[in-house]
Amino acid sequence: MMKSPALAPADLVTLPRLPGWIIAGPAQSPEDVAFSAGAALVHLDLLARTDTLPTALWRERLALAAAEACAGFAGRRETSAALRDALHLTRPGDHPGPAGEIALHWCRAAERPLSAANLARGLPGITAERIALCLGAEGSPVARAAAVLEAVLTDAPRAETEALILADAALARAAGWAHLLPLLATGLKPRDLRLRGGDLQLACHRALIAAARPAAQLAADLTRRAGRLREVAPKLRARGADQAVALFLSRDALAPAELTAFMSDRAARRLCDRLVALGALRELTGRDTFRLYGL
Repeated sequence: MMKSPALAPADLVTLPRLPGWIIAGPAQSPEDVAFSAGAALVHLDLLARTDTLPTALWRERLALAAAEACAGFAGRRETSAALRDALHLTRPGDHPGPAGEIALHWCRAAERPLSAANLARGLPGITAERIALCLGAEGSPVARAAAVLEAVLTDAPRAETEALILADAALARAAGWAHLLPLLATGLKPRDLRLRGGDLQLACHRALIAAARPAAQLAADLTRRAGRLREVAPKLRARGADQAVALFLSRDALAPAELTAFMSDRAARRLCDRLVALGALRELTGRDTFRLYGL
């Protein structure tokens, strides 16, 4: 669980706002676009280093959005809710399906510290040596990402997921982040993946600008929700409640059964329902059974 000082009431917990001029409209020149993309990256860097933001949860939510985009690139119209079900409701040993596998790749890439070895475990079709070359690309952050994206797609035109994960990894390494932050997939269009050279780099600049606003809005929302959960946590009396709170602050969603390592199934369900009643969690599926809970 992330350590933080005593917080103000949840509705007062805020993050710096993304300056409106960054996303005000299409820039007139590649230089203007690059400048706005750089400003967006600086703002995202500021958010990534904010103590009150549950960054692991933020990355996982962004990973689901990236997986939904990549499923679309592959011709699969899967929603984030369907991908969430595939991640949490597939039994051990069962295949989560093609779209679910895309979500697994993204979530594993975003969860682990950024390294060639960790990425190789989540991208079995690409060697650690190739990944290390991608992470060692030179140039500005977006230039590195575009170069990696082009190199991977030139060798394997249908490997959109792997290419975008590695492009975001190169971007994160250039930005000095310890973890990959899924960004480019949600800002790029299918036709952009066919571009090369300067055109692809310009598309990646535009994609970063487009991704910055929803990423910043999500960060602000999660910060408020995390503040509420931390606010009500001292009221919880169930054994294992502290561990459950720590998990909810780091995971996109959890089924009550995933809390049974440290509490009974009945206690887990009661805790989830109480946190929903207190306004600290949401039930994410709308179902009466096979429920999932999260901020």
